[in-house]
Amino acid sequence: MDRRLPARRALVDDVYDAVLALLMDQVIGPGERASIDGLARELDVSPTPVREALTRLEVEGLVVKRALKGYVAAPLLDAAGMRDLYEMRRLLEPEAARRTAERAATGVGEQLATLLDAMRSDGVRAARGADRYGDYRQFIDEDMHFHHVVANASGSPLLEESIVRLRAHMHLYRLNFRHTFVHDTNDEHAAILSAVRGRDPEAARVAMLEHIDSSYARISAAASLDADHQERTP
Repeated sequence: MDRRLPARRALVDDVYDAVLALLMDQVIGPGERASIDGLARELDVSPTPVREALTRLEVEGLVVKRALKGYVAAPLLDAAGMRDLYEMRRLLEPEAARRTAERAATGVGEQLATLLDAMRSDGVRAARGADRYGDYRQFIDEDMHFHHVVANASGSPLLEESIVRLRAHMHLYRLNFRHTFVHDTNDEHAAILSAVRGRDPEAARVAMLEHIDSSYARISAAASLDADHQERTP
């Protein structure tokens, strides 16, 4: 039996990546409509791969299908949703880090070190450069990739898949509070890298847990300050 995937699968994956980028960059903002026909015209493809891409994104919670309106970008998480997301991260990511250090897969330390170097470089540009948003957008792409490498190296596909889905929501939320994370995030990632390179599972688990707890404290403070500013702005 011929089990080869149809040729159009590559197109569906490309369309998925393109629509995901529009959501991540908030070109399609939270709550805004993601029109199948409009996206098909913009991407110069037929509606079918767009529909399939949006179905995948709905499963991942990044778009919602509403009666009489079609697909819309999912709203940003509220305080309770963000707290729940971080609780899930506390359950999953420290275990992934522990397994990664325990397995000591070849090349993982080098991949993480390369990403950390890039984050440090982009973090400096984000703080000093003219295009701060663009530099920070690159920084969080690298941040997300750092966590994905750890998840992948854990040796558990199910654990990896769960973490990747959670990180997509983090990516959307952090774009709104980008000014609070750079230097502390780099230092915390350095501690995770050190534990992975040292093949110390418990140290890797603790470093990841401390990073997640610190990240939650930062993002909660940033959200509170932003809400207070909006209340005070006439």
